[in-house]
Parts: sequence; structure tokens; C-alpha cells
Amino acid sequence: MATQFDCQHCTSSLLGKKYVLKNDNPYCVSCYDRFFSNYCEACKEPIESDSKDLCYKDRHWHETCFRCTKCYHSLVENPFAAKDERLLCTECYSNECSSKCFHCKRTIMPGSRKMEFKGNYWHETCFVCEYCRQPIGTKPLISKETGNYCVPCFEKEFAQYCNFCKKVITSGGVTFRDQLWHKECFLCSGCRKELCEEEFMSRDDYPFCLDCYNRLYAKRCAACDKPISGLKGAKFICFQDRQWHSECFNCGKCSISLVGEGFLTQNMEIFCRKCGSGMDSDI
Repeated sequence: MATQFDCQHCTSSLLGKKYVLKNDNPYCVSCYDRFFSNYCEACKEPIESDSKDLCYKDRHWHETCFRCTKCYHSLVENPFAAKDERLLCTECYSNECSSKCFHCKRTIMPGSRKMEFKGNYWHETCFVCEYCRQPIGTKPLISKETGNYCVPCFEKEFAQYCNFCKKVITSGGVTFRDQLWHKECFLCSGCRKELCEEEFMSRDDYPFCLDCYNRLYAKRCAACDKPISGLKGAKFICFQDRQWHSECFNCGKCSISLVGEGFLTQNMEIFCRKCGSGMDSDI
């Protein structure tokens, strides 16, 4: 029968021997190692009672096995990080997982400040204006193919100015008569409607939306009295001081098209040769 000085499992006497307590029960070293030792994540061998057991997130290692999985340097009493269940020293973790600076291509070490722009990363000291070489930080910037610029340097080197508001055009814009406008500044000279996405006409070097141009300047068809814009290659007929849409240039009696055909006139009417025969007419 086991006594308080016997191994809880094999009942051998522990007097004068090394033993280990587990849940207040004594075990000889052999039984303890067999039933209670944790297994090392690296070598898969038991971590016996005479070895130091290093634990991290319910995982265990021998002291000699607790190493970086990439460079194999010991992690005992050294900082480390975990990635995908692997333990890495800070240098290997930085090289594998940290961002690379878009300018100098070196690792941006954890804890150091980094700048992000258009999906790329910079050291704070590398994220500088291409012209004055001063750090941009969180100040406004303008990006070109040649690099990033602080606003004062961009205006000094590259800026073009709007013909209407005289302010800098930083991107996009509309060109008309070899001059530039902000999209929001390129307006109809009549009703002030934005024209950047609209068809427009010009008169005396001023842009007009179609409604204003037709109302103010377009000739009117002698048949339908609607404006003749001439947009998109639309054809029209001129005779003396009158104009017609090509689809409106028809005989006043039989309505046959007179485009490309001979015709006769009488007063303000036009007729095909057949209908106009016998009438007093002008050529």
C-alpha cells in the first residue's frame, strides 16, 4: 500500500530520492516524465523534469530548441514575433513581414513611423518633395510621374492656371482655344451651365451650350423653323438668304425630297420641276 513517501503511480519509495509533486501528489522522476511531460514543438521529444520548459501560447519547447525558425538563433531572453505558428527573431520577422520603403527599398522596422501613399510605403525621412527634398509628412501633395511634390514646389515648377478663375489646375482640366479651364469653370457663356460633359458650340471665341447657341445664334429652317446647328455632320441646304434641314428641303406640293434635285421657286415656296411646271417661277 502506497504511503505519503511513495510514488503515486509505481508506489516505489521516494525516501532519499528526487521526486516531483503534481496536484500535491509525489511522483518519481521516471513516472512523472512518462505521464506528465510536455512535448517539444521543435524536436517532438518530451521535456523531462530536469530540463527547462519554455512555454508560449500553450506550446512548449526545450530551452535549446527555442530558436528562430528562419535563422535558428536562440530566442531565449530575446524579443521575437509569431507568424503562421512560426517563431521569428525581430530581424527575420522584419525582413519577411514588414513593409519595404518605396524609395530606399530597405525594411521599415516595426515601431518606426511610415508613410503610405497610393498603396506604397516610405520611411518618413524618405517621403520627400522631389524638388525641395523636404519631408512631406501629412501636408498636401501633388503626384506626377516624376515623383511627389509639395504644393508650393508643384505650383512653382509645373502649374498651369485656369483661364477663368486664374487659380492653379492641379489635375485634369479642359482645353479650349489653346487655353485651359478647370472642369468646373468651363461654363456656357449664356446660362453658366457646366460644359465639360456636354456638346457645345462657340461664337466669337466664347463657348455656348446647344440650347443657348441655338436660341441666340443658330439659323432657322425655312420649313420647320427649328434651329440648324450643323452638329455631328448634319447637312443643311442654303438658297439665297434661306436655310433648310436636308430632311426639310421638300417640294411644297408633293413633299418629295429636293436634295440633289432641280427645283423651282414661287414667292417663298419651293417645288419640284413637275409640280412647278406651268407656274410663274424664279430659277
